[in-house]
Amino acid sequence: MRLFGSWDNTRTTSGISYHCGFCGTNAAPSAYYYCVSKSSTSSKTTARIYICPNCNKPTYKSESEQIPGFKFGHEVKHLPNDEVRELYKEARKCTSIGAFTSSVLACRKLLMNVAVSQGAEEGKSFVEYINFLESRGYIPPGGRTWVDEIRKHGNQATHEIEMKTKEQAEGIIVFTEMLLKFIFEFPASVTSTSSS
Repeated sequence: MRLFGSWDNTRTTSGISYHCGFCGTNAAPSAYYYCVSKSSTSSKTTARIYICPNCNKPTYKSESEQIPGFKFGHEVKHLPNDEVRELYKEARKCTSIGAFTSSVLACRKLLMNVAVSQGAEEGKSFVEYINFLESRGYIPPGGRTWVDEIRKHGNQATHEIEMKTKEQAEGIIVFTEMLLKFIFEFPASVTSTSSS
């Protein structure tokens, strides 16, 4: 849809908040730029640009969209290499633009990269990577359910026509985040605490 109108000077605001797609904070700007759509009978504010008070970057918001959108999930510390770190960031970033099927696929691929980062050989089947993680204790008690959800939804995204929903992608991000924290963040946190 083409937006007709002009961007005008700032207006002050209060009580407005949004999750910044750049820095992830819950931003509460004090002013915004606005786009006014004018017709022969009326004018209406149709979109706004807020400047995040935390990172000073702009976010476009209309009634139906926010650009950039909020990346679902949380950062995980102590990820072992660029491949694991970047795939997790990619999966989260996909949720911010509505690419939910791509987010699920990235999480599935991430499981293979995690296994290789922990010593599994490259070129194995997906099931072999899952078995490797489980046999080495990288999947917590009860965590096999998380891994099976990631596997199941990833397989569906790969082999079936049906697209993944926002809720499904966010659920897979949660499972992936918990697994990454169990394997990387929690052990590194204990190590750094005990050496202090």
